[in-house]
Amino acid sequence: MTMMAPPPLDQQEEDEMLVPHPEFNDEAQPMEVAGQGETVSTAENQPPDDPPSSRFTWAVDNFSRLNVKKHYSEVFTVGGYKWRVLIFPKGNNVDHLSMYLDVADSATLPYGWSRYAQFSLAVVNQISPKYSVRKDTQHQFNARESDWGFTSFMPLGDVYDHSKGYLVNDTLIIEADVVVRRVIDYWSYDSKKETGYVGLKNQGATCYMNSLLQTLYHIPYFRKAVYHMPTTENDVPSNSIPLALQSLFYKVQYNDTSVSTKDLTKSFGWDTYDSFMQHDVQELNRVLSEKLEDKMKGTAVEGTIQQLFEGHHMNYIECINVDYKSTRKESFYDLQLDVKGCRDIYASFDKYVEVEKLEGDNKYHAENYGLQEARKGVLFIDFPPVLQLQLKRFEYDFMRDTMVKINDRYEFPLQLDLDREDGKYLSPDADRSVRNLYTLHSVLVHSGGVHGGHYYAFIRPTLSDQWYKFDDERVTKEDVKRALEEQYGGEEELPQTNPGLNNTPFKFTKYSNAYMLVYVRESDKDKIICNVDEKDIAEHLRVRLKKEQEEKELKRKEKAEAHLYTIIKVARDQDLSNQIGKDIYFDLVDHDKVRTFRIQKQVPFISFKEEVAKEFGIPVQFQRFWLWAKRQNHTYRPNRPLTQPEESQSVGILRETSNKAHIAELRLFLEAEYGPDHRLLPPPDKTKDDILLFFKLYDPEREELRYVGRLFVKALGKPIEIITKLNAMAGFPPDEEIDLYEEIKFEPNVMCEPIEKRITFRSSQLEDGDIICFQRSLATSEEDIHRFPDVPSFLDYVHNRQIVHFRRLDRSKEDDFCLELSKLSTYDDVVERVAQQLDLDDPSKIRLTAHNCYSQQPKPQAIRFRGVDHLSDMLIHYNQTSDILYYEILDIPLPELQGLKTLKVAFHHSTKDEVSVHSIRLPKQSTVGDVINELKTKVELSNPNADIRLLEVFYHKIYKIFSINEKIENINDQYWTLRAEEIPEEERNLSPGDRLIHVYHFNKDSSQNHIIQNFGEPFFFVIHEGEILSEVKERIKKKLQVPDEEFAKWKFAFLSLGRPEYLQDTDVVYHRFQRRDVYGAWEQYLGLEHSDNTSKRIHQVSQNRHSFERSVKIYN
Repeated sequence: MTMMAPPPLDQQEEDEMLVPHPEFNDEAQPMEVAGQGETVSTAENQPPDDPPSSRFTWAVDNFSRLNVKKHYSEVFTVGGYKWRVLIFPKGNNVDHLSMYLDVADSATLPYGWSRYAQFSLAVVNQISPKYSVRKDTQHQFNARESDWGFTSFMPLGDVYDHSKGYLVNDTLIIEADVVVRRVIDYWSYDSKKETGYVGLKNQGATCYMNSLLQTLYHIPYFRKAVYHMPTTENDVPSNSIPLALQSLFYKVQYNDTSVSTKDLTKSFGWDTYDSFMQHDVQELNRVLSEKLEDKMKGTAVEGTIQQLFEGHHMNYIECINVDYKSTRKESFYDLQLDVKGCRDIYASFDKYVEVEKLEGDNKYHAENYGLQEARKGVLFIDFPPVLQLQLKRFEYDFMRDTMVKINDRYEFPLQLDLDREDGKYLSPDADRSVRNLYTLHSVLVHSGGVHGGHYYAFIRPTLSDQWYKFDDERVTKEDVKRALEEQYGGEEELPQTNPGLNNTPFKFTKYSNAYMLVYVRESDKDKIICNVDEKDIAEHLRVRLKKEQEEKELKRKEKAEAHLYTIIKVARDQDLSNQIGKDIYFDLVDHDKVRTFRIQKQVPFISFKEEVAKEFGIPVQFQRFWLWAKRQNHTYRPNRPLTQPEESQSVGILRETSNKAHIAELRLFLEAEYGPDHRLLPPPDKTKDDILLFFKLYDPEREELRYVGRLFVKALGKPIEIITKLNAMAGFPPDEEIDLYEEIKFEPNVMCEPIEKRITFRSSQLEDGDIICFQRSLATSEEDIHRFPDVPSFLDYVHNRQIVHFRRLDRSKEDDFCLELSKLSTYDDVVERVAQQLDLDDPSKIRLTAHNCYSQQPKPQAIRFRGVDHLSDMLIHYNQTSDILYYEILDIPLPELQGLKTLKVAFHHSTKDEVSVHSIRLPKQSTVGDVINELKTKVELSNPNADIRLLEVFYHKIYKIFSINEKIENINDQYWTLRAEEIPEEERNLSPGDRLIHVYHFNKDSSQNHIIQNFGEPFFFVIHEGEILSEVKERIKKKLQVPDEEFAKWKFAFLSLGRPEYLQDTDVVYHRFQRRDVYGAWEQYLGLEHSDNTSKRIHQVSQNRHSFERSVKIYN
């Protein structure tokens, strides 16, 4: 994955791409080493098959005081090669620490050098090493990419947060584990030739998707079903998921080179930003399966997804002392298996079906029997033919309030027997005649840490002994050890450098490990691994894709044979007439839009002229060709006619000898002269005193510029002498007064100067190929009625003209209207034009927001009133220019709004079960008391004298009660919910023996290691001294109006820092809330445990979602 530009700072998600830093062409500057590096070398005394490996440790002292942009470690050696670590202490144009592995001696290595290394870079957590941040990757280093690594390694905020343990005593400890492997020349490596298979191109961060798609493709039964989904020749792959997938699979099956996935991701409705985000593979698998399942309905392949991947298990609760059993059948497309605490896949299945005993406070409420001791568990009714197992490598660590990756060793077999131990995993209803013996088909691997990394897959397509590694574009043959044992995870011990010294073996954690396994049932193997050939592919698809392939092959052939041909581009007067004033305004022609000839290099130029005669109907004797030349001011003009000796050469030699600009093609202007009767004339003689000039006519009334022809003039002649000819070319009366201007250049600014009509052309420094623009002379009174009264003003306008696509901020994907503006337009000019378009009287009520070119989304902050000088400032985003702006129509002028603070407040009615959301807009210096007074005018209160309080609610917990004197300017309602509610009477009259506590709803997510998940609306509750739980429960039931039958299933617990302590009805609740040694009151609460019946996505605790947590959406 390669991206030359760093990600923008306002990008919300962390960019997980592995990149060479953008300065990799700079020569390395010698720098003082900030800390001593320590290398554990293992290159010596290694068995021949073991690649050289090493760990280098670098203690970077005085880290916060480093005042350099980039900083190198000392050099260390692995595999006989010199390496060093490169860091950007302040980030490589991002707010993250940037870190790379660098080839230390790249500047002195011989031409064509390369070396291949697998490596990991880490910032060590000096308080708790297991929380170190580590990322790993692999790269083939060469002169073009002599360093490789991570631009966004970890947030600088985390580095400088001393409580997190990365920076201790201003020292940062960096580790680099490097394994040097045999170099494969991947520039010339041919996956198809070496393995028979092709890879998929990575769009930026789509390796996770590529590994899944390769796995699905290599399930032939699935591929065949995709081919049989009905599509038509009128479908477009970028708009049709079935056609895009068919097209992708066809190309993977028949192409000789790697295949792009862009049509498929476009069919998902993804933009560029989605392709640069790592998503969760399991979620993509489920969403894609659901989409395909839906698209297959009503077709010949309906039900294929279920037939392949769907299994069923039975959830049961069985009472021990009474005859009562509750069962529920559920389907699954994949199974999530625990890795933590399990040595292998069988241990995970044992844990999956483990029986939980419901007793004590946790008894089961059985219908007609009340609370009973019971056994709760899961057994399998049937397994699918293709078994997809998701290994839970990522888990939430509630002590650290973050996700962590589980790198523990976890074994999985080539053959998986789920009938073992007399079918211990099967339910009584299972069909025992089906043999659940499975063979491993695919191992999907994640290499890296919790914040990102790289994905690839090991697959054996035909279930033979030969494994293949599918790593984006590259496919390689691998042995079973690489596919299985090396993906178990755990620790690896490096061989000792000097075994005789009895050193302690050095171990390091393996960060590449399996996270998804695919097994195929032995009894279904022949059906699943079936033959798929062209007859399975729709005719229109074959025709379409063969045509694409033929066009691609033709381009490839042309490219391969390009050295045998000369490309000649011939511009004529007709091209200038067709283009000037429409496609172009400056210079004379766009050479990409003129007639192109592909001529063998050895063909004589005179033979080429005959080809031109046939093409244009201009006999050879009437042709004269001019060479174009690029001038110092970057304009491109006809320079001189070809000489007789030049025309006697071959086209190949002519291009080489005449091409001072080193352009790969020969560009010519064809001069053809016509008489008054439109008959062709021989080209006129040209002497040194003759100058060929080109003329453009400007009409200020229509604001039009067009090409009107060319003339030969004498160097010592004067413009006044050709006025009559120019008027004839323009269609003006012979004696019309005209103004003449020379178009000199247009970059970086327009230069167009008046020409004095009574001095010679030579005195005006005019020469062959120059352009004269002319117009009718305007009276002084006329100048004011035209926007652009003369040529220079019009060309300035055209040069700065910008078509801007305006979109409503709340409909940010679609254009609303377009306006033609100038890049020099002021802020006021722009909002006035937008207001005009929207028929709005007050332009100050328009608020604009700029476009983020990387995320293809609006920037998070709007443009302030007159916060930029010109339109060009609104459109620039780092080194890119956008043509999109977003607008809103405000109800008050923007300058006034900028002095106000708007808060969204959710008001919870005290007696009605309803919530109303209100926007409260007040001056920034206002207080919470002002917010409450404003809210009272908008809501219905239980009584006129009711008091209201304002709370901060975050993920179903109350974090704060705002003081009425607190200023609202610093209150953030973007991430937190502001909730207003009446203060109940009992809370306003608390006695000394009363206590106000937090009460939250919660349940335990069994799929996430029983993590406490809060949900619903939190609330305050008064408890009295000496009050027991049964009394508290009765009051809560009344407050929440929960039916008796449902309330009987609820359990009550005291929770502190996320750990529940279940309460008995006779417990005095008040005693639990005496503790003072908690971080915040919200962390100590009375928990109501019950099922959450609302449909929702589980919320992560941290707002800063990791890249792999981003939800996958397929929009089409």
